[in-house]
Amino acid sequence: MRSTVPRSLSDAARARKGCISLRRFSLTAGRHRPVEAEKVHDGEPNHTSIKPKTGDKSAILHSKLGTRPPTIVGSNGNYLIAEGGREILDASGGAAVACIGHNNSRVNNAIMRQLQSVSYIYAPFFTSKASEKLAALLSESTQHQLSKAFIVSSGTEAIEAALKMARQYFLELPNPEPSRTRFIARRQSYHGNTLGSLSLGGHAGRRAPYAPILTTNVSHVSPCYSYRGKLAEETDEDYVARLAQELEDEFQAVGPSTVCAFVAETVSGTTLGCVPPVPGYLQAMKKVCDRHGALFILDEVMSGMGRCGTLHAWEQEGVVPDLQTVAKGLGGGYAPIGALLVNKRVIDALEQGTGGFIHSQTYQGHPVACAAAYEVQKIIKEENLLQNVRTLGEYLGSRLREQLGDHKHVGDIRGRGFFWGIEFVKDKESKEPFPAEQKIAPLIHKTGLSEYSVSFIPGTGVADGKNGDIIQIAPPYNATKADIDLIVERTGLVVKRVLG
Repeated sequence: MRSTVPRSLSDAARARKGCISLRRFSLTAGRHRPVEAEKVHDGEPNHTSIKPKTGDKSAILHSKLGTRPPTIVGSNGNYLIAEGGREILDASGGAAVACIGHNNSRVNNAIMRQLQSVSYIYAPFFTSKASEKLAALLSESTQHQLSKAFIVSSGTEAIEAALKMARQYFLELPNPEPSRTRFIARRQSYHGNTLGSLSLGGHAGRRAPYAPILTTNVSHVSPCYSYRGKLAEETDEDYVARLAQELEDEFQAVGPSTVCAFVAETVSGTTLGCVPPVPGYLQAMKKVCDRHGALFILDEVMSGMGRCGTLHAWEQEGVVPDLQTVAKGLGGGYAPIGALLVNKRVIDALEQGTGGFIHSQTYQGHPVACAAAYEVQKIIKEENLLQNVRTLGEYLGSRLREQLGDHKHVGDIRGRGFFWGIEFVKDKESKEPFPAEQKIAPLIHKTGLSEYSVSFIPGTGVADGKNGDIIQIAPPYNATKADIDLIVERTGLVVKRVLG
């Protein structure tokens, strides 16, 4: 097939396509055919773009009505294979999900074995070996500090379960505290798209259409976002102290005895763009929670399960949450799965109270999803992929800064492990964001996909909930140095194509 890689890629990058992880793949039906999509010249001799099909009559309700996204017909390693044979370098693992790459035979075989024994049980009535093994693995990974796992089908479901668990905990105490009905979260956060989880999240743009029907028992404080939030004269310690005082003030404003929990992403996701906490920040927030008897909940749906270099991102912060949510890297995209991990002290309260969790989901503990996730986690451990994430994560960050750090419209490059964000600004000196109307992040995503066959996660509203653009890069944990070089090279080409 004819390559869709731009001619401006270096000879080294083209040579790397011979590596195992970057090779051109053949579908079982034979060799790939040339891309069967209309190409339109954009005025540049070395670039073409794939014109999207409009007026789409698909029965699927796509995110944009009238436009069908590329149809993916195959996958392997770092690549998605589109209809017609075009190979797309998946630099973001979808939504930071495909943590061991696509189409892993070990996981596929584990799924088939499970399907051939037990495909479904109703978890309130039965259990399975697959769910028991996965739950034990998760508990052991925290040295049993989080002693139980409630396994669901998504990160959003895990957040909903966390909110209910937090409320039930205070009703189950020897001296119940029914007045605890409120939650404190952070602005520009994201915790899911159901009404409960969206109420918890603090992203103004995502909340706006549904504001009249969101719950009113959530208030928001500032995120730990040093690029925009830290004052020029502040040290990290001063900044942390100010954020801790803001949380303390919010407890006082709503009434300390009314708060169930403070909820935060350990490392922020798409609504801020891979922002790690300032040293000491999470410890300071937990101290405020402990002072008032509230629970401390960490959302690691996107940043957890190895994405930041340790299985749990909080391991690097010197804190242990009362409740933790995980999802994306848990199953690596091979099946829909998420989990709520519960601290032993919370479980102890339930055991001494009603003896159960007053909540359930039809597909909780799904055996096939659990079997897939267990195999993904075995691969991560057996292949020492967390060490790879830590080592090459530093390399990824340094290469991104080398490639784009001096670009006049790149304000900040930040991240940890294989979880990196690039924030774009209209003015580097003032940090003024591009207006939302310019849709810079979506344009970078679209350009990368259509002209350079590379996929990123675009994010908007990072500066104030409306304006501000980022892209996220989240390679699979088994990415090689050559993979990282190719991702960075294409990222640089796309950014310079769009922003000059």
